[in-house]
Amino acid sequence: MYSWGSADTDGWAKGGYSYDSAKKDYMDDLKGDSDAKGGRAYLHRSEPGADATPKKNIQTDSKNAIVIGIDVTGSMSDWPGEIFDRLPLLYQTLSQYRPDVEISFAAIGDATSDRYPLQVTDFTKGVELEDKVNSLYGEGGGGGGLHESYELFGHYMLNHADVGKATSPFLLIFGDEKHYQTIDPKQVEYYMGETLQDEIKSKDMWQKLGQKFNVFYLQKPYGGYGRDSTTQEVKEQWSDALGHQKVIDLPDKTRAVDVAMAIIARHWGMYDDFKDNIGARHDASVIDKVEHSVRFIPKDVDGVATGSKLLGEGGGEASKPLI
Repeated sequence: MYSWGSADTDGWAKGGYSYDSAKKDYMDDLKGDSDAKGGRAYLHRSEPGADATPKKNIQTDSKNAIVIGIDVTGSMSDWPGEIFDRLPLLYQTLSQYRPDVEISFAAIGDATSDRYPLQVTDFTKGVELEDKVNSLYGEGGGGGGLHESYELFGHYMLNHADVGKATSPFLLIFGDEKHYQTIDPKQVEYYMGETLQDEIKSKDMWQKLGQKFNVFYLQKPYGGYGRDSTTQEVKEQWSDALGHQKVIDLPDKTRAVDVAMAIIARHWGMYDDFKDNIGARHDASVIDKVEHSVRFIPKDVDGVATGSKLLGEGGGEASKPLI
């Protein structure tokens, strides 16, 4: 399990990477906060905590907001746990690039069969992210029809998430199945307390959401061997909704967070530093897998000098690289 604090890199297999010296005190404070709470542990819940209810709006003043939605149905197996295990790595890496980064987590299920198909946490940062993750319930259900309620989550993020100060917010969805073709007004009213007059086409919603967030679908291969045709079927639907460059193949569960960080690092002009980061943890074959997943995403999308470590508040302009 990854841990908080600047010394976490001491245990990395290859070594040769350290977080910014200017961030050391902050990261060590994170470790102290985590230790004071008893260290890292996740609760085995039987229902979501109060922090995960969707019957509220969420908002952040961060210029660098990130939403991470994770399918927690049975077909995802232990992938959600592998993603949450790497929370300190995710936050400490991205927050050194953009210090004001804040993250909201969501758990996605199937509203036709699950008790808790939509769970959404407030935006926050640091060790408080552990509390938010601990409020989520991995129901492990699903409807069994190659669809989950991703569109219900998308509708929530379009209409109930205020990221108005963010310059290029990200919304990353980890999943392996299709979304339903329409958004059900009854589900929206029940889970969000919002009244819709008619069904909404999911594709129309995804198009609008793409104007608000930088949306990516990070696709886990469906099932085991011999299910390539099913994985392709899922890919085609999401590609039609988001565009094929926004549907990203995940090589395996242990690389899911690395692919997510690579996507963001490429947009923020920090991909060279990210390669140093992953290179200190893994050998070249692992790096090749991650690079293959993000090969169609151009570097430096947000106009930040590649390789610089950002120390100023927010994003948009890079400060001088550390020496």
